[in-house]
Amino acid sequence: MMNWEWIVGVIVVTTLAVGTWFLYHQKLLARRAQLMREAILNHDFMFRLPTKGLFRGERALQETLNDLGQDIARLVARHEVESWQRLTRVLTHEIMNATTPISSISQAYLAHPGIKGSPYEEGIRAIHDTCDGLCAFVDSYRKLTRLQEAVPTDINLLELLNSLRTLFGNLKWHIGIPAETIVHTDGNMLRQVLLNLVKNAVEAGAGTIDARWDGALWVSNDGAPIAADVAKDIFVPFFTTKTTGTGIGLSLSRQLMVVSGGDLQLAERPVAGYHVTFIVKTSA
Repeated sequence: MMNWEWIVGVIVVTTLAVGTWFLYHQKLLARRAQLMREAILNHDFMFRLPTKGLFRGERALQETLNDLGQDIARLVARHEVESWQRLTRVLTHEIMNATTPISSISQAYLAHPGIKGSPYEEGIRAIHDTCDGLCAFVDSYRKLTRLQEAVPTDINLLELLNSLRTLFGNLKWHIGIPAETIVHTDGNMLRQVLLNLVKNAVEAGAGTIDARWDGALWVSNDGAPIAADVAKDIFVPFFTTKTTGTGIGLSLSRQLMVVSGGDLQLAERPVAGYHVTFIVKTSA
């Protein structure tokens, strides 16, 4: 009789333990779903939730969702780039159409004998010079819509970063990249992107650059932090907080990465010890 009571007791305790664990596990899965939903609502497609502690099927599903988030991020980035390219193309076309005849007409008036030395010459020259300056300004933005086709090759990331380090010898560099790290991307485009990031860091007062690999290249600096109300606009063409900035550097950098099959993003939270971190994703 005692044996049966013991067996029943074990079964009850085991059932309660399994039931409690099952409910706790379901609660964790619900929390995962909530986190992913919030990430998507906030347009944060860089989420990668851990798969430790999941069953085989759950682990496969989570890995798929993690990868899907990365794919969505690339599609969104490409769509944004294409939209800005179309807008920039239209704006530059319309501005050039409006300013070109003004420049030509003012140039003709400046060459007229009746204008030279007259009270009108200074005003007409100001109109002409302003039009020429605006044309040059617009022409500089045409590079946003004239990106060359990417030519991906296998690039040794450590070698590329070491070559950049020699160009900025006044900076402290912390490079945590395994020597065998190979990325498949357009080397010239990636180099230009990294140059832009380092130059921006220097202009922001940075003295240290940190580069590490975690499925993507994380580039950090200790320069002035990027304000939260500015962060959402830093990749928008023409947007800048610099008094002498053109607003083309980060926008062009992101477009270069998207064209080569990757992406460029500002990390929501900088790497510990730094103020700003960018994530440079390559196609492989």
